[in-house]
Amino acid sequence: MSTSSGMFHQHREMAESYGADAERYDRARTSFPPALIEAITSSAPATAVDVGCGTGVVARLLQETGCQVLGVEPDERSATYARSRGLDVEVSTFEAWDPAGRLFDAVVAGRTWHWIDPLAGAAKAATALRPGGRLTIFWNASETPRELAQAFLEINRRMFPENTTLLKNSTSTFESCTRSVTKAGDNIREAGGFAEPEFLRFDWERTYTRDEWLDVLPTLSAYTRLPSGRRDELLADMGDAIDTHGGSFRMRYATLAVAATRTRG
Repeated sequence: MSTSSGMFHQHREMAESYGADAERYDRARTSFPPALIEAITSSAPATAVDVGCGTGVVARLLQETGCQVLGVEPDERSATYARSRGLDVEVSTFEAWDPAGRLFDAVVAGRTWHWIDPLAGAAKAATALRPGGRLTIFWNASETPRELAQAFLEINRRMFPENTTLLKNSTSTFESCTRSVTKAGDNIREAGGFAEPEFLRFDWERTYTRDEWLDVLPTLSAYTRLPSGRRDELLADMGDAIDTHGGSFRMRYATLAVAATRTRG
């Protein structure tokens, strides 16, 4: 299935598919750089809401700084896992979630905002933030090294010829993530209640072994619901490509973020 970037929030079954293997998701998915967490916590927030908290990856990073975090997560399986790791979670889509009069110092969304109606999400964040509180939305953009990029693209083209979004993002997600961050900023402006959004970028890299990358792949949205046979075929082909490359590779990342301060009134 091909899904345009502006319509992801309408595909709830895909958005809530990660909980089927929550332990793998928590173990394998790429985290976020310390510089991002420092930027979020530079105003020393005491309380935060983690939108679409999943297994609690972002929430735990914030908790380590002393912040009290509430997760909002639509999938009960992911919420259960996050609770087992010490996070307080309320099960709901963010659009339908009721802050119940509570005001927070920060609202964050790490690689989840595309699953949320962007205008409704920005408006809900405004109702949950105290004046001066900060909304920060971010994604990890990645670029596969040139030597592997074509091999990965050919595997996806063979297995998913109709999935134009996947094929476009097979080798680099910088364009799509930049577009998502820009759109989130536009939606924040349109929703109102915030100062002018700020755009942030944090560059970093990570080396993956063959097995580490094959652990990541089943957690990516394009692959989470693959039947076991097709998943095994995908992993075998991707593994062969990495073996040909030498058994490991270094992925270039940039965490792209938009942040805005809640105004008074």
